[in-house]
Amino acid sequence: MKCIIIEDEIPAQRILQRYVAKIPDLELIACFQSALQANGILQDSAVDLIFLDIEMPVLKGTDFFKNLIQKPKVVFTTAYRDYAIDGFELNAVDYLLK
Repeated sequence: MKCIIIEDEIPAQRILQRYVAKIPDLELIACFQSALQANGILQDSAVDLIFLDIEMPVLKGTDFFKNLIQKPKVVFTTAYRDYAIDGFELNAVDYLLK
């Protein structure tokens, strides 16, 4: 499975990268610090899974995901438990608390 990480906090992004590297079936193709940066790759490449932070500057991860036409699987990553219901209403595969 090809995946990307969209996470504005560099330490959290590095932790996710280490975990993804340990899963043989996952291939990390790119990391981004904002959803806007990731938009181009989602239009040009086949991505199977997104690790997506919710609270980010400019555009929340949930709003970004809602507006995607082709929706890959998503694992929301956030420090806020309050978004869990929103995440699962968007058919998230999982919800990771930082």
